[in-house]
Amino acid sequence: MKNLPTILKPAIIATPFILLNMPIAQANDLTTALTSGKASGNLRLRFEDVDQDNGLKDASALTLRSRIGYETGSVNGFSAKIEVEDSRVVAGQDDYSVPSFGVAGKGHNVGEYSVIADPETTEVDQAYLQYSQNGLSAKLGRQVITLDNHRFVGHVGWRQDRQVFDAFTVNYKASDTLKFSYGYISEREGIFAEDRDMDAKDHLANVNYKTGLGALTGYAYLLETDTSGSDAAIDTYGLRFSGSKIADKTKILYTLEYATQEWSMEDSNLEYDADYMFAELGAVINGVTIKAGYEVLGSDDGDYGFATPLATLHKFNGWTDQFLGTGKLGLVDAMLTVSTKIGKGKLAVIYHDFSPDEDSAIVSDLGTEWNAVYTMKFGKNYKAGIKYANYSAGDSAAGKVDTDKLWIWGELSF
Repeated sequence: MKNLPTILKPAIIATPFILLNMPIAQANDLTTALTSGKASGNLRLRFEDVDQDNGLKDASALTLRSRIGYETGSVNGFSAKIEVEDSRVVAGQDDYSVPSFGVAGKGHNVGEYSVIADPETTEVDQAYLQYSQNGLSAKLGRQVITLDNHRFVGHVGWRQDRQVFDAFTVNYKASDTLKFSYGYISEREGIFAEDRDMDAKDHLANVNYKTGLGALTGYAYLLETDTSGSDAAIDTYGLRFSGSKIADKTKILYTLEYATQEWSMEDSNLEYDADYMFAELGAVINGVTIKAGYEVLGSDDGDYGFATPLATLHKFNGWTDQFLGTGKLGLVDAMLTVSTKIGKGKLAVIYHDFSPDEDSAIVSDLGTEWNAVYTMKFGKNYKAGIKYANYSAGDSAAGKVDTDKLWIWGELSF
């Protein structure tokens, strides 16, 4: 049971004893649930190319991610799911590096090529018990957790080994306008197979209320993990409002968000505070969506930058992944997005202008980035896409380098 979630192991060990003492009628219900479930799968073949203006060789990778799962039917509201994920290099196209994180024998071509964060791995992606009835649902075990727009908690689904969590989660829909969710995470299963999995004591609370103008969300994410022998805590509290309105055949889009964060280290006097702000205004006109956004991941006087360690980071601040870590000076991202339907697919183009929240004597410009993606669906089960990102480092980009990335992929789901 090495790859199964620790939080599930007591339940799995107890299962044979429960079955032996189960009444025949209940045993029949269980048999029906096990045999009347639903299989699912996803295969994604992807080519990725990375060209960086540094001393590393340009990288390229052709990888196949396979995900196969089975979810049982329900008995008195209870069900279960198991899902296995595998990522493999195809046709020997493995000219890329995966970090070792200082662990001997780990990583792939470390320090030779630019990084493509897709290690070869086979592991349990999800394995959970679930209860769902009367607006209440709960899961225990390894699972995907996403909240709001993935800015604070997400699955990093762009990488071939997505992020999941060993956790207990509860969701309750009190009415058509009010929803509550709570989660406790005991282990973070990151995108680098088992090399960067972390024991945690994370609490996630989220309340969503729908109004006539949009959805108002309040959240508290209290994260704690063992770092270098000491417990590091990141506590974040925030409010988000997002909605849309129709005005003269034009759809107006708007989002406002604010959060405050405190970072502290147990058994030390270290403590930092930083703020997060996001504002976006957009419109849909004749099938074309235009959005202007402004995001600030604040700095505490240049000593600490606002952090979102559980986020789907690739989704934000440019697809070349230059700012997966905010940095002590913080980050300001001014962005413009234009998207529309072309042919049978969708095209989106995004421009980013980066700067630090806290200027220093040597860093005042963090560069710019262009992103473009075109995706197309074929029937119910197939889709394909091409995606490109170009980052220009600017005059004082704190160690960043000019970067180009290209992805081409095809996907089958069932």
